Amino acid sequence: MLSLLQLEYIVAVAQHRHFAKAAETCFVTQPTLSMQIQKAEEELNALIFDRSRQPISLTDVGAVLVEQAKLVLREHQRMIDMVKDFRNDIGGELSIGIIPTVAPYLLPLFAGDFLRSFPQVQLRIKELTTAQISKALLNDELDLAILATPLLENYILEMPLFYEEIMVYSQPQHRFSQWSSIPIEELSKEKIWLLSQGNCFRNQIINVCNLGENNNPSLNYESGSLESLRRLVDKEGGITLLPELAIEDKNEQIHSLNSPVPLREISLVYARHFAKHKLLKSVANFIQKNIPAHLLNSQRGQVVEWK
Repeated sequence: MLSLLQLEYIVAVAQHRHFAKAAETCFVTQPTLSMQIQKAEEELNALIFDRSRQPISLTDVGAVLVEQAKLVLREHQRMIDMVKDFRNDIGGELSIGIIPTVAPYLLPLFAGDFLRSFPQVQLRIKELTTAQISKALLNDELDLAILATPLLENYILEMPLFYEEIMVYSQPQHRFSQWSSIPIEELSKEKIWLLSQGNCFRNQIINVCNLGENNNPSLNYESGSLESLRRLVDKEGGITLLPELAIEDKNEQIHSLNSPVPLREISLVYARHFAKHKLLKSVANFIQKNIPAHLLNSQRGQVVEWK
């Protein structure tokens, strides 16, 4: 019978396609890892890896075995997590993925307080795109993620946290500065600075503005971050749209849109097999406790889908 340790080594090599890198992530020497995998292959009487190729590749039977190994390791960890959850043992490592349009504005509001309240928890946080997060959750590389929803993935569950208004940002002298609120149909008349491809907030802006990817010249103006978009507007004119948490002070450059007010739903998402439910609820509680209270109200506008 293969040991859990052997399964862990096999999955690591399958992930990195390199014995030395896999050994490093497993905190063992390469000879130790190689020897354990060779023993596993001898016991199974089957080659798991084709070592004649660079990078190392899985054999046909190896690909099937790796998927089963992931399931075994996942269920083993789930048993441990279930017992800890039952004992109210909130501790250990918690890996969280978060999209770049949320991370710099949300993390400072809750992460420090959370760690001070739960010093036995080690947070490992990565900024990733939504597509990267979905893949990482599926591969058990993340425990939780914070991103814009609805995501509508069969293997991912969603816990809505808050709803932030999507607002217009312009130069102080822009014509919008004279208006109390902006009709949505006015947006398509402007040069709109957008995030680059792959950002879900870009898709939400396109949906809010009723823009088309193929025929609107505004889509030629792209940037990689919200702060870059803000600086581009300040220097070059035009407008952009920002989520509410990214706005520190509401001034003549910030404008609300006409009803229904577009909202971005931000949720905690996790794989269906996730078992650290008390830790999940603790993270959610700290986030909701530390953000402006009005962001909890989903009835103040309409959620904009991005898919």
